[in-house]
Amino acid sequence: MDVDILLSTINARYIHSAFGLRYLMANLGPLQERAQVIEWTIKDQPTRMMEDVMERMPRILGVGVYIWNLEVATRFVTAIKRLLPELIVVLGGPEVSYEWQELEIVEAADYLVTGEADLAFARLCEQILAGTPPPTSVITSPLPSVPSLAMPYSFYKDEDLAHRVIYVELSRGCPFQCEFCLSSLDIPVRKFEIKAFLHEMERLYQAGVQQFKFVDRTFNLNIRLSQQILDFFYERMRPGLFLHFEMIPDRFPEALRESVKRFPPGSLQFEVGIQTFNEEVAERINRKQDNTKIDENLQFLREQTGVHVHADLIVGLPGEDLRSFGKGFDHLLSLRPQEIQVGILKRLRGTPIARHSEEWEMLFNPNPPYEIMQTQQVDFAEIQQMKRFSQLWDRYANSGNFVNTLPLLWTEKSPFESFWAFSLWVVGRLGKSHSISLTRLMEQLFVYLTEQKGADQRELAVLLWEDYTRGGSLKIPSFLKPYLDLKAIAAQRKNNAKAPARQARHMGT
Repeated sequence: MDVDILLSTINARYIHSAFGLRYLMANLGPLQERAQVIEWTIKDQPTRMMEDVMERMPRILGVGVYIWNLEVATRFVTAIKRLLPELIVVLGGPEVSYEWQELEIVEAADYLVTGEADLAFARLCEQILAGTPPPTSVITSPLPSVPSLAMPYSFYKDEDLAHRVIYVELSRGCPFQCEFCLSSLDIPVRKFEIKAFLHEMERLYQAGVQQFKFVDRTFNLNIRLSQQILDFFYERMRPGLFLHFEMIPDRFPEALRESVKRFPPGSLQFEVGIQTFNEEVAERINRKQDNTKIDENLQFLREQTGVHVHADLIVGLPGEDLRSFGKGFDHLLSLRPQEIQVGILKRLRGTPIARHSEEWEMLFNPNPPYEIMQTQQVDFAEIQQMKRFSQLWDRYANSGNFVNTLPLLWTEKSPFESFWAFSLWVVGRLGKSHSISLTRLMEQLFVYLTEQKGADQRELAVLLWEDYTRGGSLKIPSFLKPYLDLKAIAAQRKNNAKAPARQARHMGT
């Protein structure tokens, strides 16, 4: 089972697939026959990874390093180099492409290829295997011409197609320069040749792929190409086909609107980065967006399409306090996206957000994922509570499990303030905001709304039961039994349907 080149990385979860490794493999040229891809997850022990390497005994081990796997990858690389000192370890990936000088993993490895390594890694392997290694251990790869790259899609195996997220991209780069984002360092936008790309999409489609996740940072930057992609998939629409795009929220001309309106409900998901509605904060971090246009576009998506909208906000931006964040949260919620992801600001390696640290007293955790710990406006305790707020919001709101009952929390004051109070109450009772079962979450909401808000127990039980059955489950939680018509529920069980996906639970809301 020996190979010369072993391409590896450590994924956050099994369902994820290493898109970058497949690009490296596709662009190895004649060396492909001497190479193999292997993927682990962060749950795997470094000793297990070492055993896998020993079974293959490569001459070169490539390791993709990301924010979520840096710590595990460091333990693995330092150990494998001690066990196999002759093994040539080559690092790459965003976590080691910037500010790498003091990283332990770089010290342990033989080579580091920074930036987009699709072609540079192949050249390095050629040199090493030919016995003429480069004199420098750090190789800065220039941005490759995207149309010249071999596409990676043939390196998705049958197992990947059946069980993993399939990532695709029509372009690389981003025209914007938001200071918290790595994509701001990757300009200009470079596009693959559309005909060749659609040929690969056809092959994946014919192989049975149902979910395509586009990783383009600005899918709707070029409207003509966006329409071509949408037209391609609309012509091939079949039950279960699902497309995920990252969209610029204030760019949605009429032509694109008409293309989107045709799709069946739940077949498109748009991830829209709002991050902040505070115009001063947005200007401070070099984020350009038209909030009026955002309002119009989100209203259009909710009122005239079946698109599932996933919108992002960030806590801890320089100069934004919780009052401003809460105002933005309430405004976004009024636009009714199906999901609001509340993220905590991270200082990713290489991003210029740190230039505000002194003025706004921003302290970041030095360990991955480098989250903000406190700012001049938001103290440590508030940041920690916002993390718990985010976790509980994801379980209660984004899950689609409480579409009828959750809005009862904010009948009297702002949704942000109301959910803040509720999240404090839940954590006070349970001592945590994660790893809570659905029935336990239901019970907390039931108790809070009846005891703290004076909701009628029987009316609330019926609404909770309707929410619960949206997910397909008909096993009655014990705390609800005294308040429900059990005979009617027994009849309902005869018509039980298969549980829909997370996105489907939001449909009709």
